[in-house]
Amino acid sequence: MSVRYESNIDLNAITAIDMHVHLEVDDCGHKAMPEDLFEASAAYFKSAERTPSVDRVAEVYREAKMAAVLFTVDARTALGHEPNSIDDLVAGAARNNDVLIPFGSVDPRTGPAAITEARRQADVLGVRGFKFHPSLQGFDPSSAEFYPLWEALQELGLPCIFHTGQNGMGAGLPGGRGIKLRYSNPLLLDDVAADFPGLTIIMAHPSVPWQDEANSIATHKANVFIDLSGWSPKYFPASLVKMSNNVLASKVLFGTDYPLITPAKWLAAFADLPLKDEVRPRILKDNAVRVLGLDGS
Repeated sequence: MSVRYESNIDLNAITAIDMHVHLEVDDCGHKAMPEDLFEASAAYFKSAERTPSVDRVAEVYREAKMAAVLFTVDARTALGHEPNSIDDLVAGAARNNDVLIPFGSVDPRTGPAAITEARRQADVLGVRGFKFHPSLQGFDPSSAEFYPLWEALQELGLPCIFHTGQNGMGAGLPGGRGIKLRYSNPLLLDDVAADFPGLTIIMAHPSVPWQDEANSIATHKANVFIDLSGWSPKYFPASLVKMSNNVLASKVLFGTDYPLITPAKWLAAFADLPLKDEVRPRILKDNAVRVLGLDGS
């Protein structure tokens, strides 16, 4: 029987909300991706603990007095590999609902089945949003083929995180293992944001080499945000840091990409950024509270 998630996060007890955390293995030991992709990404990010369990993830964030958005990616069509279990992920988040917030994932290339599964994950499991990786999943989000899915997600009223920019997945492999970077150009999401103004879109990561495009979209579209995961803050593009201090102060969100980057490592570098004191808590927590609807909005 499926477990439904209900949040028990005490907003006064946490200092930050990490919007971007991966669960790469389920309770049966099944990994989210083929082994060569795990090995390549571990080498690219130099990560020590690549596949922590859901309870280990919760332990890390509980000790840090933070909450975390937790997800996997369903890329079964592109990778020929079944995803790890969303039901297990949600059950794990439910037993750690003081610190974890589960997002769902569906493979857009499965057509109507993706819509059916997205509704199940939202209505039955209680996921609080969805994660997509256009390059890994092998699809162009601006294609009309996928508009029925975006319409359904807009109706559900849940935010969607889309990978943008450079890919650690497949990095260093011949042909990048067939993973195409152009699907992660944020300009493709500008079409989706314009045509589905009720859909909250979070562009994951500094969108190198398209950071100016991402900045422009997040400035122009009220329903578009940027999470800061996947890069140490010391490597953030200067334009992103500058705009986070003013016009994008309400549009950028703390994220690490854990387990690829640890919260402690990310926050140590974040402390050195030239940001206004009043902007830091917005990035670390307040903006995410609003985007996730944790304040009842």
